[in-house]
Amino acid sequence: MNLKGKKILLRAIEKEDIEFLRTMINDETMERQVGGWSFPISKYEQDKWFESQINNTDSIRCIIELEGSPIGLETLTDIDWKNRKACHGIKLYNEKIRGKGYGTDTLKTIMKYAFEELQLNKLYTTILEHNEVSIKLHKKCGWEIEGTLKESVFKNNRYIDEVQIAILKKQYEEIKEQWK
Repeated sequence: MNLKGKKILLRAIEKEDIEFLRTMINDETMERQVGGWSFPISKYEQDKWFESQINNTDSIRCIIELEGSPIGLETLTDIDWKNRKACHGIKLYNEKIRGKGYGTDTLKTIMKYAFEELQLNKLYTTILEHNEVSIKLHKKCGWEIEGTLKESVFKNNRYIDEVQIAILKKQYEEIKEQWK
């Protein structure tokens, strides 16, 4: 099932998307904006990862598509089906598309799916403190900062704080009518 937003489409990752994902993961600018770390990924490694995800029930990864072309990746990972929560992630790859509402539409679309279809109770994520665009996006969609993880990521030869941010289903229910 594809998830349709007002502007974007969230769909399953297809084999044809592997090169787009590999390019995005290997992009130095993108790497500086996200937590964690990665080594350069080869085509072989990307193919193996794709095959390993086929039966993964703890994660949902979708291509963000605009007018038939991939523009990013949307994820729900570490899905805890007992406690009804998941970690959210979003990556918009093309600088030219930023600031046009595609991130907001993507986040609203995945929130609707997570809370209304999957019946999750909480979505959460951590964002590097300097990634003000991502923090602003989440706040715009009703997320609240829960705390700061001090010096929890080492990038660019320094330690960086992470902002922990989340939204509960009841908060989503209170604001979703404003989006129509």
